[in-house]
Amino acid sequence: MLADRARIHVIAGKGGDGAVSFRREKYVPKGGPDGGDGGDGGSVVLAVNAHLRTLLDFQSKTRFKAPSGMNGSGNRKSGRSGEDLRIEVPAGTLVVDDETGAAVADLVRDDATHVVARGGRGGRGNARFATPTHQTPRESEPGRAGEERRLRLELRLIADVGLVGFPNVGKSTMLARLSAARPKIADYPFTTLEPHLGLVRVGPEDEGRSFVMADLPGLIEGAHQGKGLGHEFLKHIWRTRVLLFLIDSLSEDPGRDVATLRHELEAYNPELGRKPALIALSRSDLAAKAPSIEDAPPFPTGGATWSGSVSGVSGAGTQELNESIWNMLMVESAGNPPEENRSDDSVAEAKE
Repeated sequence: MLADRARIHVIAGKGGDGAVSFRREKYVPKGGPDGGDGGDGGSVVLAVNAHLRTLLDFQSKTRFKAPSGMNGSGNRKSGRSGEDLRIEVPAGTLVVDDETGAAVADLVRDDATHVVARGGRGGRGNARFATPTHQTPRESEPGRAGEERRLRLELRLIADVGLVGFPNVGKSTMLARLSAARPKIADYPFTTLEPHLGLVRVGPEDEGRSFVMADLPGLIEGAHQGKGLGHEFLKHIWRTRVLLFLIDSLSEDPGRDVATLRHELEAYNPELGRKPALIALSRSDLAAKAPSIEDAPPFPTGGATWSGSVSGVSGAGTQELNESIWNMLMVESAGNPPEENRSDDSVAEAKE
């Protein structure tokens, strides 16, 4: 099963204590205070590693503590600051405060970083407290404790296209046909137990056109309420730019299938209902007469773009489907700038 969620406990380093010290030199009876400041504690930083794909590393280790700062010493020597603790996570990781439920950061870009727990400040040494009227201070400051937080990490796969459909409509077969991905394929429901990603090339390789497609576990009616397996992966659809509804060409009521899938997505998150979407009839090799791309769909599409019939087995209609997906991605990219990493209230609705 895909490790797409984890809980971690992060503790930033404590600041070092300030020193109480006085100069002791021969022939200098009143050298004065020379206690140095303590060093700052290290912070805990989450950073995206483009080579990571899951949160599996956080299943065995869940507690992370940054180094503390060193104490100050005499001769106005400041303590060394603790190094920041860098924790690497895959791109697409949503960080949520586990106690308050508030969204902390949404790490999307490959170079994204975010400080999730700040180190404590080092305390001041007694040299800082000297004044003309108080020349021999014996007080200093202790270092402050670093921040401590319990966080929930949720991985949401980043893909251009998300395959959406009921179990056994040929999603895995389609992904295997279009890309080098090799998801499990069988003739029984729920063969896909975790999302799979595949790189799909459009046209000749030298054109450089390609997109990432995600095969998501099949949805069933009531998925947004936790029924079936698909509800576990609805959050991954949230990041996809375009949806591809695969409807079984042998279905008795394709229009109802489209409406049901639409309802499940919108009930989970209304934003999913506003995503650009294509509809294709799958398993056309089994249908007596499958509608072509030029034909009007024989059922209501609910506002999605009709793309015709395809077969993951024979490959019929797949080139036309790829071109339709590419064109929609280009239109979507022109109207929406690339998503930036966010750490404000705008990601709050994405955490549910």
